[in-house]
Amino acid sequence: MLAEEAYLFAPQIAALPIVGTMSRFPVRRLYCVGRNYVSHIREMKEGDERDPPFFFQKPADALVCDGGSVPYPPVTTDFQYEVELVVAIGTPGAFIALNDALKHVYGYAIGIDMTRRDLQREARERQLPWEPGKSFDHSAPCGPLFPKEDVGDIVSGAISLSVNGILHQQADLTQMIWNVPEIIANLSEQYRLEPGDLIFTGTPAGVGPVKIDDRIEATIAGLGSLSVTITSKEV
Repeated sequence: MLAEEAYLFAPQIAALPIVGTMSRFPVRRLYCVGRNYVSHIREMKEGDERDPPFFFQKPADALVCDGGSVPYPPVTTDFQYEVELVVAIGTPGAFIALNDALKHVYGYAIGIDMTRRDLQREARERQLPWEPGKSFDHSAPCGPLFPKEDVGDIVSGAISLSVNGILHQQADLTQMIWNVPEIIANLSEQYRLEPGDLIFTGTPAGVGPVKIDDRIEATIAGLGSLSVTITSKEV
């Protein structure tokens, strides 16, 4: 007689706290939009400003919650921040019509796309995938999730990031090249979106490096703030 089926070890579920509730939002996938502010395209000197959006992914367990620590990662000397609006999907769908896209949103949060910039540049120059520069441990700090039913759809408002109290990034969400409905519609042509998916929607200009003991604080109007501290490398 076969033994009852069981997991070899307990699965770990990445999740975000939901503001105003005791519930947590289980995270399935992290999608990120590359080059979605003209100012950032120009500062990085890459890409055509008219290019359609493109996407890459980070592992769900790369999430770091508000107040957490981000260990300085290995194999880089240029560790950088990118503040972004995060969209949480609550209703599944594929080939979602533009006019229906916001119906699939559960809520919004603040995110930081941490990047090993030197590895990203090397990958770009060699025409290799971006994963070494983008998809590593602790690379996706994300604040608590605000349900859309409480805050409405976040389509405009100030977005900013400071390091040790010094402002480095400042813009408005209306400056995104591809807005949230367009991102959802486009992404859903490539992947079926499911509840638990998060979409990091791109960053404005002002990205730059951080070092150990730096404190990063990101804000988006209506979504409060997100802060993390850069700590020593993991061993």
